[in-house]
Parts: sequence; structure tokens; C-alpha cells
Amino acid sequence: MNPPAADPLAAGLLERLPLLARDALTGALPEPWRWVANGLLAILAIIVVFSSLFALLTLAERKVLARVQNRPGPNRAGLPLTRFRLGGLGQPLADGIKMLTKEDIVPRGADPVLHFLAPVVLLALSLLTFAVLPYGRLLVPVELEAGVLYFFAAGAATELALFMAGWASRNKYSLLAAMRALAQLISYELPLLLAVVPVVLLAGSLSTSGIVAAQAGWDLGFLPRWFVLTPWGFASFLIFLTAALAESNRSPFDLPEAESELIAGHLTEYSGFKYALFFMAEYLGMTALAGLGVTLFLGGWRAPLPFLEFVPSYAWFGLKLLALLFVFIWIRATFPRLRIDQLTRLAWKFLVPLALLNLGTAALWALTAGWGPALQPLRWLGAVALVAGPFVLLGRGLTAGLRPRTYRFA
Repeated sequence: MNPPAADPLAAGLLERLPLLARDALTGALPEPWRWVANGLLAILAIIVVFSSLFALLTLAERKVLARVQNRPGPNRAGLPLTRFRLGGLGQPLADGIKMLTKEDIVPRGADPVLHFLAPVVLLALSLLTFAVLPYGRLLVPVELEAGVLYFFAAGAATELALFMAGWASRNKYSLLAAMRALAQLISYELPLLLAVVPVVLLAGSLSTSGIVAAQAGWDLGFLPRWFVLTPWGFASFLIFLTAALAESNRSPFDLPEAESELIAGHLTEYSGFKYALFFMAEYLGMTALAGLGVTLFLGGWRAPLPFLEFVPSYAWFGLKLLALLFVFIWIRATFPRLRIDQLTRLAWKFLVPLALLNLGTAALWALTAGWGPALQPLRWLGAVALVAGPFVLLGRGLTAGLRPRTYRFA
């Protein structure tokens, strides 16, 4: 069931500020037109905010990678017509101008219609997933009873756009990369979904707002009741995070773009603004998955401590989202790329069984919710054992018979 709607009048001024700004722009319109205008404003806000975040995220990623790997980053690109570098803020602007002005080259044998539609469809489907994320107590663009189901339905359709790009290019490297991307996305779609099922089971709702409402309250007066702070929730969160990296083609799962094997993969025959649209869709997909992870496991827009609830809820959602995106960047800077056999083996022999066993742990956690305080330590020990035991056993089975490679020169 859905949570009761929040009362805008009961919220503080900062909490209601986005709604007040919206009403100031559309309040004079008749009611039917006002509904349409509010919807268009929500769409415009999502596009502007997350497109700007994409531009700044590319700069932040370069700087974090440069810091972690001890190499120079883009720190000298200033703003035009000024003497100020401002930490390299001119770099996203320069990248955008470069992509807009580069020539759009379409191979002679390519299908021009599908070649054009592939990046557009991919970007459109990536933007659709942002519609059901609750960004704040009063900021839910579209409230759906089955919001989680909608999110995965829109996200899964991106596989068609990737294959469309590889097929339309009429290039063997592009086609092989598209087929490899499909194999990777299908392999990791299953653990991603299985990691979400325990959350839906414990929350009793497919609504993203309902899942955030199920994480309300505090234990011991200060500990938030976020799902990630339970044994089954922590395991689901790690599975979700790993599968999300693969679903968004992030390192160490960026095999569809392995330069040493497939040149640029499905992007080989793309240039100019179409090339930029693919990267924008990839970053938007990563951001949407991070936002879903915040909603499902990290309490959504809820404050981490009771005395911090005066901070607007959308600020907490934004901070959690940025923290999770930093984890994505940190992982890229740390781990090397896997081989395709290692990638599929990790999904089918480790993540899928672990996610299935974690369903039983979540069910046991739900059935023992009524145990008294004296039995709570036993409940925690049992849940931790059910999570850690399969992790160790499956991990040993995954690496059984594998040894470090010995390289010899002829």
C-alpha cells in the first residue's frame, strides 16, 4: 500500500520551496493547463538538473581518477574570456562545444535511420527512469503503485538501443560489441532484480515512495531503519551495486568498449553529437541506478540522524546520490577490467545463487520480526551466518581450480 500523502502545509519553507516556485510559474493558468504545465516543468527540471550533473560528473571523474592514480587532470581549463580557471569548470563547456561542432560521419553501408535513432532512443529510455524516483518528501514526479517495476521495464529497453547501434553500423566490431553488451546486460539483469526482491518483500510495496516510507523511524533513538543496516539488506545492496556497475558498462565491467579487442565497441562508427549522446545516456543510466539504490537501501530522502531532519529532504537525497556516484568513480579508479569469461562466471556462479539465498534470509528476517529483545541477538547472528556462509562457500567455488597466469616470452 502507498504511504499517506505528505501535507505541504506541514513542511517547512525550504521543504516547500520547489513547489512554491512551481506554483508561482503556473498558478495563473486554468486547472487543465496548469496540470500540463506542472508536468512539463517536472520534465524540464529533470533534464536540466541531470544534464548539468552529467557535465560536472565527467569533470569530477577526471579529477578523482587523476588524484587516485597520481596523474594530472583537467585543472587548467577556465571559463571563456576570463583569467580564472575555477577548478577546471571550463572543461565540460569545452567538451560540449567540441561534440556539437565535430562532423557527423555515417558509414556508406550503415542504415541511416537506425544509426540516427539508436543514441536518441537510448537517451530517451535513460531519462524515463528518473520519473518515479522520490527526490524529496514532496518531490515525486510520477507516483506509481508499481514504480519499481516501471523503472526496470524502462531500463531493460536500453538493450534494444545498444543492439540497434551495433547492427545499424554494419561493422563487425560494432556488432560483436553489441552482442557482448547484450550478454552482459542479460547476465546482470537477473541479480539486479533479485537484489531488489527482498526490499519489496520487507516493504510490502512496489511503490518507490512506499519503500522510503517503510524505512522511517529510528532504533535506539538514533539508528535509522534503513534496509542497508540489516544483514540481508547489506548483502542485497552489495549485489545491487555490483550488478549496477555492469548494467551501466562501468569499469571493471566495461567490456563492450574494450579498446584492445573491439576498438570502441558499438561506438566505433559514431562521431560528433551522437557519440556524446551515448556517453550521456551511460552516465544518466548510472545516475538513475544510483538514485534507485539510495531509494531502496539508504532511506531515500530521509535524514541519517534525528536532529538533522531540519535539512530539506531533497538535500539529503542529493548528498546520498553524490556519495554513491563517488563510489562508482572510486571503483573505476581501483579495479582492472575483467575478461568476458570472468564477467559471466561472476554473474551466474556467484551473484545469482547469492541473491537467491539472500531471499531466504530476508524471509527469515520478516518471520522473526516479532521476537522479543532477548532473542534479537540470536536473530542477528542467524541472519549474519546465512549471509556470510554462502558468500564464503560460493567465493571459494568461484575461484576453485584457478591459478595465477604464468607469462613466458618466446
